[in-house]
Amino acid sequence: MKKIHFGVFKLRKHFVNILLALMLCCLGGIGLVSGSVAVSSKTNDVYYEGNRQEDNITLMVNVYWGTEYLDQMLDIFDKYNAKTTFFVGGVWAVKNQDYLVKIKDAGHELANHGYHHKDHDKISQQENVIQIKNTHAIVKELVGVEMNLFAPPSGAYNAKTVEIAKQLGYKTIMWTRDTIDWRDQDSDLIYSRAVNNAQGGDLVLMHPTKATLQALERIIETLQDKGLKLTTVSQNIATEKVV
Repeated sequence: MKKIHFGVFKLRKHFVNILLALMLCCLGGIGLVSGSVAVSSKTNDVYYEGNRQEDNITLMVNVYWGTEYLDQMLDIFDKYNAKTTFFVGGVWAVKNQDYLVKIKDAGHELANHGYHHKDHDKISQQENVIQIKNTHAIVKELVGVEMNLFAPPSGAYNAKTVEIAKQLGYKTIMWTRDTIDWRDQDSDLIYSRAVNNAQGGDLVLMHPTKATLQALERIIETLQDKGLKLTTVSQNIATEKVV
C-alpha cells in the first residue's frame, strides 16, 4: 500500500507542475493583449564571447530534453570544482523541478532557453515575449531564481528578439564555439571542438548527450591544464562589450 500511495503522490506532483505551466502560458498571453513591448529597428546586444582579458571559459549546457546524463555531468563538474550555466527550456523545466534544484544547489547558473524551443526569428513579437516570460516565471516559481540570460533555441534570433529580451531584463547569449554534440555523437570530435585553440572568453556550446558525457572529463582536464577557469556565463561576460 505504501508504494501505491507514493506513486499517487508523484503523479499528483507531476500533474500540478504541468497545470502550473499551462496557467502561466495563459497568463502570459492575456498580459500581452493589453500591452506590447516597444521594439527598435536595430540592436546589437548579443554576446558571442566573454572577457578576452581574463582566463575564464564556459561550457554552457542547453537543456531541452532528457535527464539520463545530467547526474553524471553534475558529478564531473563538481569533481573538478567547475561551474557553468544551464540554459533550460520551459517545457523541460516544469517536468524536472528536481534537476533545477540540483543544478542550483551545485552552484551553477540557471538561464532561459525559451519555452517551446521555437526559432525566435520566425515568431511574432507577442510570441517572443511569451516564450521568454513564461520560462522565467516557471523557474522563478519552482526554485526562486530570477534568470537574466537568454539563449535563443537553435541560435535563431533577430533584432526584435534581442530588443524584447533586453526589455524583459535579459542579455542574449550565443556561443564562440559549438561542439555540435546533438548531431555528431562522437566523443573525440566533441572533445576537439571544445578544446582546440581554446582561450579565455570562449563560450562553448554543448548539450547533455551520451557522447558529451564521455568527453566531459577530458575536456575539463585539458582546459584546466591550459590555465583556464571553468565558470558561469555571467562571470565570463562581466565587463565585456557586446557586439
